[in-house]
Amino acid sequence: MNPSSRPSRRALLVGLAAVPLAAGRAFAKPKTVLVFGDSLVAGLGLPTEQGFVPQMQAALDKAKAGVTLINGGVSGDTTTTALARLDWALGDNPDGVLVELGANDMLQAIPVATIAANLDAIMQKLAARKLPVFIAGMKANRGLGADYAAAFDALYPALATKYGATLYPFFLDGVALDPKLTQPDMLHPNAAGVAVIVKRMLPAFTAWLGKRG
Repeated sequence: MNPSSRPSRRALLVGLAAVPLAAGRAFAKPKTVLVFGDSLVAGLGLPTEQGFVPQMQAALDKAKAGVTLINGGVSGDTTTTALARLDWALGDNPDGVLVELGANDMLQAIPVATIAANLDAIMQKLAARKLPVFIAGMKANRGLGADYAAAFDALYPALATKYGATLYPFFLDGVALDPKLTQPDMLHPNAAGVAVIVKRMLPAFTAWLGKRG
């Protein structure tokens, strides 16, 4: 995420109402999963070993999941720039993809229709390759207005349903706006915040992998 373009901190990323996980297809004995997203998965502001991908990898190794994560996070990525680099990012031929995108678009108040079109194009490309997808969703800044927030929040469940993906409703669940779990920008998780994200996401992620650890 780009801190210079963020809305007010107190209005950021609220609305943590529970959303049921969308039923998605698991896949047999995956070996590699591309983590495709922005700075939240790239590990901006953290030592390499404390970022999301290394911490999730450590948790998967402990669970004996037998899966290797590929860090495909790029700080500052919007859905537009992510779509443009997707083919390159898939060059390692992963067995599945975790998609975490949309926060930077939302922070820049990019029209929801544009975000939806880009995310749909990404999902289409992944579906064409028959790649199972785990979507880590985002919640909109309520300061952008009720209509924008409702439309943005609805993107992720709709994509999961349309493409048979598994939905984890909110990547920053349990972390957003907590000064003890975020960096000074109040946007990016610190190492402790990443640990919370990994702990909360792990059951859904391992279920998606078909590896209940």
